Amino acid sequence: MTDPTRPTPPLATGGMSREGTTTVVKINRPNVDFVDKKVLCSAICKCKDTPGTGKDGRSLKQSCVSGRLRELDGILEHRSPYKPEVNYDMTKQPPEPIMDGSVETKGHNWLPGFIKKHWEAEHGYPYLKGAGMVRRPDVIIVSDPTKPPTQDNIKQVVEIKFPPDTMGVPQRNAYEQIVGSKDKLVVMGPDECNCDQPEPNPPKIPVEQIGPAAAALGLLYMLVTKRPPPGGVPAH
Repeated sequence: MTDPTRPTPPLATGGMSREGTTTVVKINRPNVDFVDKKVLCSAICKCKDTPGTGKDGRSLKQSCVSGRLRELDGILEHRSPYKPEVNYDMTKQPPEPIMDGSVETKGHNWLPGFIKKHWEAEHGYPYLKGAGMVRRPDVIIVSDPTKPPTQDNIKQVVEIKFPPDTMGVPQRNAYEQIVGSKDKLVVMGPDECNCDQPEPNPPKIPVEQIGPAAAALGLLYMLVTKRPPPGGVPAH
């Protein structure tokens, strides 16, 4: 149990510089596999072109990608391999996903509510906003979609960046701690997806690799091909 008198918890560290100096980070470019790239790039390219606009006029490209993947996860009864914006408790070793109390494969929908109800009682100290106690990667790809996205079940962490956004050192360090290896952290954007290059032929959905549950879903067809499925999206 953490000492309740401690003002801030120990966060996982690694690769940080001393005395305010800049740490030189080796650029690592692991890739996602064929199936994962098809699904993620279809969402990235679609949201690059038609992202929607927030009330303040800002482009919602990032929210657009998360929304598409969240809808897919919902249709798959929260057993999609692609988990968007799962919050991780960085005070745990390894960092632990903050999941829904009744569905272990579903990320908690409302972080402020979770913090208010559970944080201080569980940790023994208050939650400090902006202190890095919680991190939320864009996409977690899990190895087994029937299990929660704990570190032993994470295939890759994917951070999606639309120009001019870039990944900073603290963010990179945190995500490497979540996944447990720098080789499992992937940064993707429109350039990696060749969004400006039209596909000469409609892509074939690799259903045999995705699994039988996803094979029947019209939404997955729409994500991969960027066009409505024959007969429309199934009701859900």
